Amino acid sequence: MDDIRSPSRRALLFGHVPAASSPAACRPPWSKSEPEFLAACTRCDACVRACPEQVLLRGADGLPRFEAHAGECTFCGDCVAACGNGAFEPARDPPWTLVAGVADTCLSAQGVVCASCREVCPASAIRVPPGARGAATVDPETCTGCGACVVPCPVDAIALHHAPAMEAVA
Repeated sequence: MDDIRSPSRRALLFGHVPAASSPAACRPPWSKSEPEFLAACTRCDACVRACPEQVLLRGADGLPRFEAHAGECTFCGDCVAACGNGAFEPARDPPWTLVAGVADTCLSAQGVVCASCREVCPASAIRVPPGARGAATVDPETCTGCGACVVPCPVDAIALHHAPAMEAVA
């Protein structure tokens, strides 16, 4: 298997770069807190079937999860509308705490001109220094955690993670 820290050109061209996984138990957007979601979700898959982007999948635990390697969440709300069990909080804004993070394997950080993540970001939350003078950076205030940047990254340097809760500044 190719090492993700230094994939060969051949590995890049043929897509043999190991995929990073999404955060554990990454629930659909607008899901209630984990204990409340677990209590309300009946594992009926209505939200999974309703997702037009097909980014909601049934996890090994039988519960729905968001998989950024399947594509981008457009926050259409179809998953929420399909659920008749009260597992979602549709009025909550933002829909979840996911944000993108960039690993040091970013091509731009290695001196290779690349902006594939920036080009697909619908929120314009990603900045890439010109001339490959450093890694891409993500503005956590602007990032929606939609996952659009995950698949296009040729070295899988972008992953979603749950942002820490913001503390109120006194």
